Amino acid sequence: MGRRFLVERRRDPYYRAAQREGLRSRAAFKLEHLNATYTILEPGDRVLDLGAAPGGWSVIALAAVGRNGSVTAVDERSLEPLEGLERLRGRVGSPELARRLEGREFDVVLSDMSPRISGAYSTDHARSAELVEAAFELARGTLRSGGRFVAKVFDGDLVKGLERKLASHFDEVRRTKPPASRERSSELYLLGFGFQSGRASE
Repeated sequence: MGRRFLVERRRDPYYRAAQREGLRSRAAFKLEHLNATYTILEPGDRVLDLGAAPGGWSVIALAAVGRNGSVTAVDERSLEPLEGLERLRGRVGSPELARRLEGREFDVVLSDMSPRISGAYSTDHARSAELVEAAFELARGTLRSGGRFVAKVFDGDLVKGLERKLASHFDEVRRTKPPASRERSSELYLLGFGFQSGRASE
């Protein structure tokens, strides 16, 4: 981790706020904004949080769904315990994880997953699109009818194809970039509302 990155992070108001408020990561503010703008999370929802470590989105999701809801956090890395949070170790895209979730149903599937950054933009964009594909494949088997889906992707020429795929399974699809995303970052979020499980796959 370079000195420049550490200096920029210390100056980042979202990073400082996350540290101050115990939100585990600055990414928490991204979900907080998305939820305030689009009402992704509702009291009583069952939420599947993919690529959850270190748990920033899980903190926000737990607060939003309340005591009658639930949050299941999935990551290959270990997650620190959090009251009310179900933790699953697993890789998104693996048949084993799909089997472990078989028969379960969620109101919301979230994915803030990012690929390991190679520095080659076309490669990183393609890998981020693959993560969205893997998250959506898992969502197709676990989302209830009418459910919601959120996934991060790096902007690029594959985004329109992802939007078309989501549009074939959701009543409404949006793309957005929360204020907490760094200005120079190419990340954006694809949102799907009104999942229709009976629609034909592409």
